[in-house]
Amino acid sequence: HVQLVESGGGLVQPGGSLRLSCGASGVSYETDGLSGMGWFRQAPGMKREGVAGIGTAVRTAGIIRYADAVRGRFTISKDNANNTLYLQMNSLEPEDTGLYYCAAATTSNWWYGPFRGDRWTYWGQGTQVTVS
Repeated sequence: HVQLVESGGGLVQPGGSLRLSCGASGVSYETDGLSGMGWFRQAPGMKREGVAGIGTAVRTAGIIRYADAVRGRFTISKDNANNTLYLQMNSLEPEDTGLYYCAAATTSNWWYGPFRGDRWTYWGQGTQVTVS
């Protein structure tokens, strides 16, 4: 059973940095057919939006995508040994405030087109990031 748990959120001043982590358990790329993992965020009263995604399977190796709003400031990475996904967030802005979710995809179309949550299968509970 796939379970994703986010951590690392908190309060940070504008211009500051924060690193989010997502621990994945019960993950089998063959059995679960995972193609990628990523980060989404949702601000109060707003729809959930994609932030960054990274390929996790052979067929998706090397694939990374970022939302335009975070490109150049955020970096997504993964540590296969620890089965952990990261999001390094630098030069944070108040507009980055929101509940950040870790997600895993089983589809083959998450890395192009609209960066929407309906193409992702598994979700964590979220970790709050507040930039103020």
